[in-house]
Amino acid sequence: MTDDTPSPDSSIPESDREDLQRLLAAFDALAETVDSPTERERVRSARRAAVVAAADAPVFGKVIRGFDRSDLAEAFLGCVLFGIPMFVEGGTNEVGQVLATRPISLVGTALGTIGLVVGILYVADIQDVRVQDPFFGLIPRRLVGILGVSFLTALVVMTAWGRVEWSTPVLALATIVVAFVPMSVGAALGDILPGT
Repeated sequence: MTDDTPSPDSSIPESDREDLQRLLAAFDALAETVDSPTERERVRSARRAAVVAAADAPVFGKVIRGFDRSDLAEAFLGCVLFGIPMFVEGGTNEVGQVLATRPISLVGTALGTIGLVVGILYVADIQDVRVQDPFFGLIPRRLVGILGVSFLTALVVMTAWGRVEWSTPVLALATIVVAFVPMSVGAALGDILPGT
């Protein structure tokens, strides 16, 4: 179809560009089957709208750099959304009791959570997350921000809502670590899914 439809933008990820090319080919085939000029114009208009929407729409495939206040707010929102069930569920305290008596499992859970967040941010390729200005040239700011906001939120809310008693600090810490696991996942996803 030869008209004024813009070509697919090179900023669109390769897999999306291939899908868009197939869609445009289907529009071209449809244009060949319609008879009236009005119908052809409607096909052209739909074709143009598809190209424009594809260029404007991607949430995925953006390069994410730095970690600022808006990223921290997104991480906080994600961790709270995933954390509320942990704050009110009795199972959080039950698992905390088990971890409090098994220090290796407690440390393993904390390290596993860090590994899970690293996987979400930097390995799973959900978004293209770049490390920018790491602490000490090594530790990504985004990782510290997400883990920090998740742990601090778990600590403050679990304490404020009376879900932990600090007269038994190991049990309190273990219970907070249990809540910290899904909250960290929520914070990581909350930060990178909007694509900001």
